[in-house]
Amino acid sequence: MDRFTGSDLLCIRGERMVFTGLDFEVAAGGALILVGPNGSGKSSLLRLMARLLKPAAGAMAWNGEDVSDDPDAHNARLHYVGHMDAVKPVLSVAENVRFWAGLRPNGAADPQAATARALETFGISHLADIPGRFLSAGQRRRVNLARIIASPAPLWLLDEPTTALDKEAIASLEGAITRHQRGGGMVVLATHAAIEAHAPSVLDLGDFEMAEAV
Repeated sequence: MDRFTGSDLLCIRGERMVFTGLDFEVAAGGALILVGPNGSGKSSLLRLMARLLKPAAGAMAWNGEDVSDDPDAHNARLHYVGHMDAVKPVLSVAENVRFWAGLRPNGAADPQAATARALETFGISHLADIPGRFLSAGQRRRVNLARIIASPAPLWLLDEPTTALDKEAIASLEGAITRHQRGGGMVVLATHAAIEAHAPSVLDLGDFEMAEAV
């Protein structure tokens, strides 16, 4: 069973210690919900997990192997969806999803079918030919989330994924998360809103020491 862990993590942004002594663990089929007040480090932890930031101390491991030993392998096993919706304005909705899915080394064998399935999951099939510049904030967010369906990856890192989503889209996301877990996938998400996942664990970053400066 796959297992993603972090131990004694220290995160520093600028001159500020965001969190220290942080441990986490998420296994295949699991979900880890990150909660805590603004500034407690939820987004920073997700970026550490995605290796977009480096911890000042501590280590992260996949099945006991340090993820820094093979960064390409780690990048290939995850999807990271941050605050910004990286939707290219000149490409259509379908083209955007195919573009992002095509960047992954383990992309779908049939990109057309995978893209169609992803758009259907988030209820945006009718927007397939619409250029990104004409989309609303909620539509852009659903296009961005469609990437996680179009190209499989075991680890989903989602930062405030419900932002700009209506109730129907949130339900679609919850269904996608549950199906991903049932297939052995892992989900780590930061949220201020209630979101359903199968048997989630909760990590409150407000419990970890913070300091003004180092």
